[in-house]
Amino acid sequence: MNNFSDKILDNKWLVVLMSIIFVVIASMGAKKLVFKSDYKTFFSSHNKQLNDFLALQNIYSKSDNVAIIVAPKDKNVFTKETLTAIWELTNEAWLMTYSSRVDSVTNFQYSYADGDELIIEDLVLEADDLDDAMIERARRVALSEPLLKKKLIAENADSTVVNVTIRLPGINKTKEVPLVAKSARELRDKYQQKYPDIKFMLSGMIMMNTSFPEASIADSSRLMPAMIIVVILVIFGLLRSVTGTISTLIVIIFSIIASMGIWGWSGGYLTGPSAGAPVMILTLAVADCVHLLSTFYYNLRHGMSKREALKDSLRVNMQPIFLTSLTTAIGFLTMNFSDSPPFGDLGNIVSIGVTIAFVFSITLFPALLMILPVKAGKKPHPNKLDAMAKLANFVITKRKKLLIFSSIIMLSFSAFIAKNELNDDFVTYFDKSVPFRAATDFMKDHLAGMSTLEISFDSKISSGINNPKFLRFVDDFVIWLRQQPETDNVNSITDTLKRLNRNMHGDDPAWYRLPEEQQLAAQYLLLYELSLPQGLDVNNQLNVDKSSTRVIATFKNLSTNQMLALENRITHHFDKHQSNYGIALASPSLMFAHIGSGNIKSMLKGSLFALILISVLLGIALKSVKFGLISLLPNLFPAAIAFGIWGIFVGQVGLGLSVVMGVTLGIIVDDTVHFLSKYIRARREKNLSSEDAVRYSFANVGKALWVTTMVLVAGFSVMATSSFKVNADMGLLTAVTILVALIVDFFFLPPLLMMLQSKKIKEQ
Repeated sequence: MNNFSDKILDNKWLVVLMSIIFVVIASMGAKKLVFKSDYKTFFSSHNKQLNDFLALQNIYSKSDNVAIIVAPKDKNVFTKETLTAIWELTNEAWLMTYSSRVDSVTNFQYSYADGDELIIEDLVLEADDLDDAMIERARRVALSEPLLKKKLIAENADSTVVNVTIRLPGINKTKEVPLVAKSARELRDKYQQKYPDIKFMLSGMIMMNTSFPEASIADSSRLMPAMIIVVILVIFGLLRSVTGTISTLIVIIFSIIASMGIWGWSGGYLTGPSAGAPVMILTLAVADCVHLLSTFYYNLRHGMSKREALKDSLRVNMQPIFLTSLTTAIGFLTMNFSDSPPFGDLGNIVSIGVTIAFVFSITLFPALLMILPVKAGKKPHPNKLDAMAKLANFVITKRKKLLIFSSIIMLSFSAFIAKNELNDDFVTYFDKSVPFRAATDFMKDHLAGMSTLEISFDSKISSGINNPKFLRFVDDFVIWLRQQPETDNVNSITDTLKRLNRNMHGDDPAWYRLPEEQQLAAQYLLLYELSLPQGLDVNNQLNVDKSSTRVIATFKNLSTNQMLALENRITHHFDKHQSNYGIALASPSLMFAHIGSGNIKSMLKGSLFALILISVLLGIALKSVKFGLISLLPNLFPAAIAFGIWGIFVGQVGLGLSVVMGVTLGIIVDDTVHFLSKYIRARREKNLSSEDAVRYSFANVGKALWVTTMVLVAGFSVMATSSFKVNADMGLLTAVTILVALIVDFFFLPPLLMMLQSKKIKEQ
């Protein structure tokens, strides 16, 4: 360490120059970074639910969409002005980028009998020709048609949806999705200006995909400056050092730029969760610098020269900051256990950042401190106790009571973990201020939710969908599905066949039932298909050889548990009939529900692995099996307590919170490592008693732990204001966990060490 620090300080300008060159070269990789906004990036290529969904998309038409919500201020869709707007919007929506189909109340393929003829035409043919009778007919048909009600038209007719199906080429989704969103917004703005008495909003999967990068970009532009200001104020306010603050800020910025650049060079990309990496690196890069600064200024105030103070600070802190950087990196690397790749990417980027921050903190940071002017500050009065000394005396005096009381408190809060329920709703990933969230909430309240299920029924015979027995089976299933309390709408080919059967019998309501002969059903369907205009075919409901049909059910916005319960209920209902038919269930809603529940189990395994590995590393580094085992308690309890507090006040754990254990584990180890390393140094090198070793630890590292904790809590609290709920919840719970970790290390760990004291610490 003596040789190392001499080389750094003797070649301080070279170290700064080499650091700048490294950052410049690394930063070039940032140009390669792209933001993948497709929600499918949340799932690995071997995810069963994703593959089931893609299989259905290959059999039937794509279901990515833009839902243009039309809400007249007079709360009546069926007026000439509003129907004209819908008619015009429907026609123009066909021109949207990558549009493949447009469905609305005006172009609904209305079929009716005219003598011996079957007429199939748009419900609203020409808006200019609308009269009261035509408007009333449109209202009557739309509100009675099961394919439209609570799907494209609200039950009370106060709003409607123009649904644009999008078929992306899939060549470059990073550019394709924004192009569609831009096209949709231009169309919305045009009609908003043309019809000021009607409100137009955008929802659907394409708009959700677009909202991921937009929320992240908005966060970066807002949170990064806020966090930099917070870090500067906290460091300067607690350490009163302009030089230290500036040097720390340079290390932070260099670490962020280099890590993001290296991620770009490695071929990585950004998603909603991984875009939060710079914010985390900014917060974590502070810790090493603060510990070095704390010891450095302590030495200066006690009479050391600038050079000797720096050398001693590096010597004393090298092992603990290396261990804390290593354990933090391990903690974040456990995020690769996550079933959702973006969280693994987040862990990898932050691990790179933490490693680079460590290297800069022991090279660039001391070089900058050596170059820049430094004031030592006032030497403390020998008889005056500072805050940390007073705290140490309090802990030593009350150690028995503190150990008992803190143990009871920790166990009590940990017991509330059971109150947490695994629940998630991917729509609520976005803050209510995000336009997509506002539009989707409106659609949920007035029309239908975004939770969907695509159910494919396979007859296993070519043209089997015309078999009356198969049709009755599907129709019975559809009727049962509509009776479920969560259901808003069910779209099925059986409703079309019932309507055609009624049409072919002079529109007699008594004939609104399925054809009883296979040949008749086939003829009706062929006649219907031949009468449909281009783009409005039945490929979204039938496969090529007509052996299977897709039923699309729309539900209220369901949480993870509700969606999984519904899936079980549907499969149980199907199995109960013991048919020879096949069934497949898939949808984005189902994909998110399964990954939420599976991710908790995966992350628990990862966190357990990390906890064992970190404890072994600490035991080796501290040369003590006993201290390696002791470290388990203060490292494990903070997350348990934080989740217990979360269980009391919130009670729901979603996809974002499922990774918090991995995120915080490496961070909370920092406090334990620094306190234990100073305690062991006092016992081994200075031969102090257990009580005096605790005093030494508080005096040497107490303030640094307090400062780093405040910086970390402040940083993650800023992250908690993110408009992306996954990041916001992660930031809030991480801040709580880190704060709890400091309390545990100040009021539980020292009494525990004194209780387990021995007359002499031996290397074990």
